[in-house]
Amino acid sequence: MEKVITNTNFQEYLETPGLLVIDFWAVWCGPCRMLSPIVDELAQEYEGKVTIAKCNVDDCEEIAAQFGVRNIPTLVFVKNGAVVDRTVGVMPKQELRARIDLNI
Repeated sequence: MEKVITNTNFQEYLETPGLLVIDFWAVWCGPCRMLSPIVDELAQEYEGKVTIAKCNVDDCEEIAAQFGVRNIPTLVFVKNGAVVDRTVGVMPKQELRARIDLNI
């Protein structure tokens, strides 16, 4: 099941133990549509080990600003409430998997 961050549930996600990967995206963003299936596959592969959630920047502008998201797609890796890594743009699945493994 796809996890979606909203303004109302954002704090709950931040308090999630372990690694949280936030996919900042928008409907109109072509590169976001390219990255989305990769993120979805990794969310299934890491189910129970890593929380991977999507955050639409048009719906959650304040959250995007809080994380300094200026370009999308941006993936922000949060561990114990602190940003530990980030990626901007589309990347191959194996490279993204390596970034997740590095931060678990």
